[in-house]
Amino acid sequence: MKTAETKIQNKRLEPLGKRVMKYRALIVMILPALLFFAVFCYVPMYGVVLAFKDYSISKGIMGSDWVGLYYFNRLFSSDRFWEVLGNTLVISLLKLVIGFFPPILFALLLNEIRTKWFKKLTQTASYLPYFISWIVMAGIIREMFSANGVINQIVTAFGGEAQIWLSKKEYFRTILVSTDIWKGFGWGSIIYISALSGIDPQLYEAASLDGAGRIKKMLYITLPCLVPVITINLILSMGGVLNAGFDQIFNLVNPSVKSVADIIDTYVYELGIQKRDYSLSTAVGLFKSVIALIMVLGTNFAAKKINGEEFTLW
Repeated sequence: MKTAETKIQNKRLEPLGKRVMKYRALIVMILPALLFFAVFCYVPMYGVVLAFKDYSISKGIMGSDWVGLYYFNRLFSSDRFWEVLGNTLVISLLKLVIGFFPPILFALLLNEIRTKWFKKLTQTASYLPYFISWIVMAGIIREMFSANGVINQIVTAFGGEAQIWLSKKEYFRTILVSTDIWKGFGWGSIIYISALSGIDPQLYEAASLDGAGRIKKMLYITLPCLVPVITINLILSMGGVLNAGFDQIFNLVNPSVKSVADIIDTYVYELGIQKRDYSLSTAVGLFKSVIALIMVLGTNFAAKKINGEEFTLW
């Protein structure tokens, strides 16, 4: 233990220039990702000040008049905002609660397939919808749920009545959640499949010697080994609790269902792009970011209290 600790301390005491030269290949590889986040995530944070100013294009950001919390007061006194916030929470929580488990279940089932070619084929087929943009996917979904689409054909074949499903408020959220799960569960299972490949095979061999079957191995070996990954994924997912899926809803929404489908992101788009109310749209976006930060910190704190530091982000 002392030897290992000494080596770690010696590495930390190495001059910065020497460490940079030693890991220069890795640094070059990570530079594009760092530049991406710097240009598209950190530099635009300067624009957050718009939420506290009466922005005018002619005056610019710095020249616009400071109004403090005026736009936040206007935001929280708006009935439209609370309707949009409610829609966002309902849709995102449905996606989180219902959509969190299919990738785990799929990874567990895929892990039990012993025929290699069939396993690879199934895994590849599950990934494909993820790489289709929501613009194309929306066209496919509209066709499926149209008056003459495959869904209505199945319904009428069993004696039901054909409907325009995407124009029905009572069905629209169900369609949103189910299509979102269909599109993303295969891709979401990758991290769990990777975690499964890291489980020590000797654990399964020992369980076989004790007479454990596949189900018991899954319950007592596989699932406990996945708990750290599941916990971290849950913490990260809570950060997106107000992300109900702008691309999906923007391409599927219609006036008939707008009252149950309008979310914070579409509201920001409406304010900022269509109405050019930049200050109010920035205030909405800042509110969303603050809530996301609180949710991540709170979930991480709760996970640390329940399971210990090894199952948390920090």
